[in-house]
Amino acid sequence: MTALAGKSSAVEDKRRQLLDAAVRVFARKGFHATRVGDIAAEAGVAHGLLYHYFESKDQVLEAVFQENWSVLLARIASVEETDEPAVDQLRHITAIVLRTWLHLPDVVRVVVREFGRSPEVAERIGVLAQPIHAIERVIARGVERGEFRQDIDPRFAATVVYGSIDELLTAWVLGRLPGTEEDVAAAEQTLLEVSLTGLQAS
Repeated sequence: MTALAGKSSAVEDKRRQLLDAAVRVFARKGFHATRVGDIAAEAGVAHGLLYHYFESKDQVLEAVFQENWSVLLARIASVEETDEPAVDQLRHITAIVLRTWLHLPDVVRVVVREFGRSPEVAERIGVLAQPIHAIERVIARGVERGEFRQDIDPRFAATVVYGSIDELLTAWVLGRLPGTEEDVAAAEQTLLEVSLTGLQAS
């Protein structure tokens, strides 16, 4: 049993090594310009080893997206599960998403370039919209509790808030805005002040 557990752990470690290498190469070269051999070289493994874990380069990209996106959604869900005021929940969700730029910049580059702006975005719109739905639920609860204005439409407000978050991440990826830790903190504060000024009940 111990031997089997050790083998499973080794397999997962190698798979993780390949995914981490793929993120770095995709972020540097772009998905379409990347070859399987580039990922293997980055990971320091034999060219053919990648095919023991993934069927294709496309499957590698899909795994990068699914694994990182699921972690993000789980963190957002944990905020929703608290009984904090809606304002605080919005602050936490905004911080979680924006700060991925500080913790996982290459992952953000890959997601924005290869998914957020790709022709296939319509195929996964349901998955990509999940953070918007979470924000919509938070705003709706805020309206119900009297924390937010009664004339606010949670659907539109959530789209505006998340659209701002997405645009900030995109600006950092494309180099349109500086993305240091101080810049991210300032962007987070500005976004919240602008959004919450319009949302909060007087």
